[in-house]
Amino acid sequence: MRIRLINPNTTRAMTDTIEECARAVAGPGTILDAVTAEMGPASIESHYDEALSVPGLLAAIRCGEQAGVDGYVIACFGDPGLDAARELAGGPVIGIAEAGMQAASHIGRGFSVVTTLHRTIGRAADLVERYGRQRFCRGIHACELPVLALATDPDARKIVTEACRTAVDADGSDAVVLGCAGMADLCAHIRAEIGVPVIDGVAAATLTVQSLITLGLRKSGRGEFAPPPPKPYSGQLRSFGL
Repeated sequence: MRIRLINPNTTRAMTDTIEECARAVAGPGTILDAVTAEMGPASIESHYDEALSVPGLLAAIRCGEQAGVDGYVIACFGDPGLDAARELAGGPVIGIAEAGMQAASHIGRGFSVVTTLHRTIGRAADLVERYGRQRFCRGIHACELPVLALATDPDARKIVTEACRTAVDADGSDAVVLGCAGMADLCAHIRAEIGVPVIDGVAAATLTVQSLITLGLRKSGRGEFAPPPPKPYSGQLRSFGL
């Protein structure tokens, strides 16, 4: 099977981190294809960033369909463009927030989310509600590190680890969901430091897609997730017409 991991921002170094973490859990028969969006923001930290990341994401989905990709991971914790991606793709499309929260709900009574900037907490809360995880999510916390600083700040690992420790103590949580794809490579270290399960959504989403494909499950072609109706698009979106 072939799974495409899509980094919806344009920072290739983050794609490399995502790919390494996904490869650590993928099965021997799984081909991973990690791609960086060809257009969009360098990082996704606002509603504006998220909206402008979606065209690049959808372009990567469309190319994947032409190349015979079986399923997709959207490697950004905002799960940008998830519904539109499911319209375009024939196979399963999973967001890392969706997969991370789902995994956390299986291993304890409650989890905390630790994300990057405080301004992203509202988006994470929206996704908790969308995915029906209000019963399990005990708190959402920000470590106040910009996304790109996760790879450049020499204190990033310490800062994120301490934010996770503080979240567990404050919320009484049984697990932590990391709220950014750029934190994926910190997962094992944080788990060892704070002594509770720490979930990286990249790994969780990769295994979810792999499992669905193994089960022979594709997306439903009916109703809302049927292919979008053909129509022309104008201006800079001209190439997105179907």
